[in-house]
Amino acid sequence: MIFLRSKIRFNVRCILFLAISLLTSSFAIAGMPKHSAREVLLVYNANSRVSAAIAKDYAKKRSVTNIVAIHCIDSAVSSDNETISLVNYTGEIAAPIKSYLIRHSGINFIVLTKGIPIRIDGGVTGSKDIGSNKNLQPSVDSYLAAIDYPTISGAIKISITGSGATGYGWLNRYWKATVPFTHAAFGGYLVTRLDGYTQADAMSLLSRVLAAEAGQAHDGRVLLDVQPDFGIDDKTVQPLRITGDILEESDWGSWNADLVQAAQSLENSGIPVELDLDKTFVGNQSNLLGYFSWGSNDSHFTNQAYQSLSFAPGSIGDTAVSTSARTFLPTSGGQSLIADLIAHGITGVKGYTNEPLLQANASPSVTLDRYFSGFDLAESFYAGSRFVGWEDIVIGDPLYCRSSSSIKSSLDSKVPVISKLQR
Repeated sequence: MIFLRSKIRFNVRCILFLAISLLTSSFAIAGMPKHSAREVLLVYNANSRVSAAIAKDYAKKRSVTNIVAIHCIDSAVSSDNETISLVNYTGEIAAPIKSYLIRHSGINFIVLTKGIPIRIDGGVTGSKDIGSNKNLQPSVDSYLAAIDYPTISGAIKISITGSGATGYGWLNRYWKATVPFTHAAFGGYLVTRLDGYTQADAMSLLSRVLAAEAGQAHDGRVLLDVQPDFGIDDKTVQPLRITGDILEESDWGSWNADLVQAAQSLENSGIPVELDLDKTFVGNQSNLLGYFSWGSNDSHFTNQAYQSLSFAPGSIGDTAVSTSARTFLPTSGGQSLIADLIAHGITGVKGYTNEPLLQANASPSVTLDRYFSGFDLAESFYAGSRFVGWEDIVIGDPLYCRSSSSIKSSLDSKVPVISKLQR
């Protein structure tokens, strides 16, 4: 039961009945087909030693053999090189990837590594400031995810305007999907990235996956940090459906409502979850298995609290922050960055290179439902994301999924109290 009061912790007792019902749900984990390394195309920048080292590590530990070396003139290990022109993107990134995909069938996932630019200047889709003469600037990752959308019958391109930005994107054909992803069925690709402030941060993403797969630290909980100042809309209509052009940003209360909806679903499935409805921005939390918050958009945000969060192996999250993935290099000032969450142990996280509007944020209810139902990391984030060819970046190993044994371990490790209210 959810009480819409201040800080609430849902620590649901792990009775056998709930564990069995979870493991035999409609997204039955045991029956979910496993994706394999044969479906992954690994891409690295041969002009970057950092990019090559990360790719070598991932290929060895994940037994990936589909590998493309691209040759970006400049390595994105300096801020000036994190953006690439459309002409250079087309020749240096898209062309060799397209060539490989034509010659190799069965690819469903594309993994990029640190050292590859994160945004395109001059895209056909992407956003820019309203009234500016600037080019549209989509993320490289999301542009690749929609690489064949212009040729797909029924793919829908929409205009997107709001929050001071305007541009174009594609409606994600995998949005709210309830079956495993394949390129053949949906078109496009699920693109993720191994990145962070440093090479070590980027490589640690796979280390956490391997630790999670080995059964380590599966006793964490999900933290959903609502900001009540923004209001809470009707959770029963979340997540909001989008079918055409967007003229304004969603009411912020809608994402709050989606957080509440996610908490209820997790509680019903027996997943330990804390729904925080207090105005204070939550900090000093460790071993988190999931994290969704407003980041620096929270009117009570403190960087100290944000930096005090730490995560368990296998953790995922998103923050409703417009430019949370504007850089993966050390910087100061500006909005909160997902690179800090990577540095503090998160295994998979979503962010945005430019203004995406709130509609682009991962739906907490969809993303967490898929993730805890046996879908892999990439499927979970993309099923919860409305657009491609937009501003999105998904960080993490696409193949990682929580096995039935790991979820049962998480449930069995707790001796919780149902709907315990704590101040």
